[in-house]
Amino acid sequence: MPKLTDAHIYEKLREQLADLKAGKEVEARKMKTILSDAQLKAIDDKWDKQQKLRAKVKARTKQQQIDAGYKSKREVQIEVYEKAVKDQNPLTILQKEMHKAEVRRAKIFMDSYGNAREDGKEKHQAENIANNDLTRAGLERYDRQKMIQGLNKRDREVFKLEEQLKKQLGINDDEEEDYT
Repeated sequence: MPKLTDAHIYEKLREQLADLKAGKEVEARKMKTILSDAQLKAIDDKWDKQQKLRAKVKARTKQQQIDAGYKSKREVQIEVYEKAVKDQNPLTILQKEMHKAEVRRAKIFMDSYGNAREDGKEKHQAENIANNDLTRAGLERYDRQKMIQGLNKRDREVFKLEEQLKKQLGINDDEEEDYT
């Protein structure tokens, strides 16, 4: 199973919180996957506190239970999930994910470029080899070429329509052409 990123965890937290609020059961293994050890411990601690409260304060009617502060296991879980979602900032998560992707892209390019130069390739050839490695990794190339060949039919059509719109609107993708 692939490692979950912060963005995946945030999304799963929101989904599981919605399930809990809708009255659906969330499996313990799903909780263990998404929640941290401290959050799982918080659920256990709050539930233990509820058990002690129920042993100490006897309430027979629903109103007496509400007045005494009784909470169901689901309500305890919802509290912890709401706090976990509130503690995470989606903007920070997105920035972190984008930074990781850019670092990965730069590392692949520089490793490939350095290896090609060590093998005696010219600068232009090494750049092409490095950009090809980025394409193989499914990342954007530094030379801004779009590799349409490996894409499915729908993506090729979208790229063609995008190019047509750019021509009609006079949008220029290549920043270097603006200076010449």
